[in-house]
Amino acid sequence: MPLILAIESSCDETAVAIVRGEPGRAAEVLASEVASQIDLHREFGGVVPELASRNHSLHLRPLVEQALRHAGADIREVDAFAATTGPGLASSLLIGSTAAKAMACASGKPFLGINHLEGHLLSPFIGLTAVPPHVALIVSGGHTLLLDVAGPGSYRKLGSTRDDAAGEAFDKVGKMLGLPYPGGPEIERAARTGNPAAFGFPRSMLNDPHLDFSFSGLKTAVLYTLQRESAPVPVADLAASFQQAVIEILVGKALKAVKRSGKRVLALSGGVSLNGALRAAFGNACAPRGIDLLTAPPGLCTDNAAMIAFAALLRHLAGEHSALVEDIHPNLPLV
Repeated sequence: MPLILAIESSCDETAVAIVRGEPGRAAEVLASEVASQIDLHREFGGVVPELASRNHSLHLRPLVEQALRHAGADIREVDAFAATTGPGLASSLLIGSTAAKAMACASGKPFLGINHLEGHLLSPFIGLTAVPPHVALIVSGGHTLLLDVAGPGSYRKLGSTRDDAAGEAFDKVGKMLGLPYPGGPEIERAARTGNPAAFGFPRSMLNDPHLDFSFSGLKTAVLYTLQRESAPVPVADLAASFQQAVIEILVGKALKAVKRSGKRVLALSGGVSLNGALRAAFGNACAPRGIDLLTAPPGLCTDNAAMIAFAALLRHLAGEHSALVEDIHPNLPLV
């Protein structure tokens, strides 16, 4: 049964995972290690690329050793090495990609360069025996993407953001509200005691015939509202109203995509999919319509290497591998 070791270092999380599997059987995650840099970047209100790459270099080797220990495996037993090659920060991608290539070269094993977005897309299917045709919605810090998925490696874009991604909007609005970085979890926390109907923020492009997204206008609406509000600022109500607007846009567009595609499975992935209110809204919308909703486990929603290893495993089983001379692609598209 093939054993895959993968590295994810596209932004500010250093991650290493080991996954094994074979056709017709559910993949098994033997180890999934993550070294977070959130505390390091919090004082700057966002990710500092140079600090991120330096810390990837510090954490990577200990994480590889830790993953092998937890998996009960020897590095000589690994059948292929994988790493995220894009999209992401160039200086961060280089660390993981170079390390995986070096291990592949030294051991004479194949290397697989994996698209970060494909990792997210496939993450809800880790532990299942197959990836069926479905509609996928990826919502993360840098991406909001709707796809028609025929199977692994066969993707057709239905819609994407024309400006800010949903996660980026969460972070920027969180900063406006004076909340700590990253803004997404903080807005969710503040929204629990707020009134989602307190402010009538716009649902941009929700009723348009296309399936693209726009969150820039919503972000600007929050800014203008803040400028009009007198102290004390109703942070909980603003957070709840903003979050509700994002949720309605994402759910509305995704349901429209499912209806048009004729598929009955909707897969939700990416860091923003951790939001409890978003998950609940999707569950409430999908169940009465007979749509099967699949989400990744919480530990596989944010950046992690298990999703990269799983994507690499599927490609390895299909006989696909990457050249060691393959470069990183900071702006690598999925489709």
